Amino acid sequence: MARPKKHRWVCCEPSVTFFKPRGIPLTELQEVCLTVEELEAVRLKDLEGLDQEPTAAKMGISQPTLHRTVVSAHKKIADALVNGKALRIEGGTYLVREDSANRRPVAG
Repeated sequence: MARPKKHRWVCCEPSVTFFKPRGIPLTELQEVCLTVEELEAVRLKDLEGLDQEPTAAKMGISQPTLHRTVVSAHKKIADALVNGKALRIEGGTYLVREDSANRRPVAG
């Protein structure tokens, strides 16, 4: 039996959950699905510029797990951009941190 997946901490639910190439009807596009925790890993690592150790700590996961998550997210984002696919952000195994000082889950 597989081990249950550990929840990852994210700062908030994404406000935008869908991107698509302009001028192409959605019915003609393939989709790539990026999980909420993959988006959070990219946000912390690439946008905020955090190193791997603090990023993993903020998300409550190990550094190897963070690395796999970031690699997976980068591959999905590159596939959507290079191949003109729609990018949907949804799902995953995560809990939303209400505030950074107190890690209380409010959604997931």
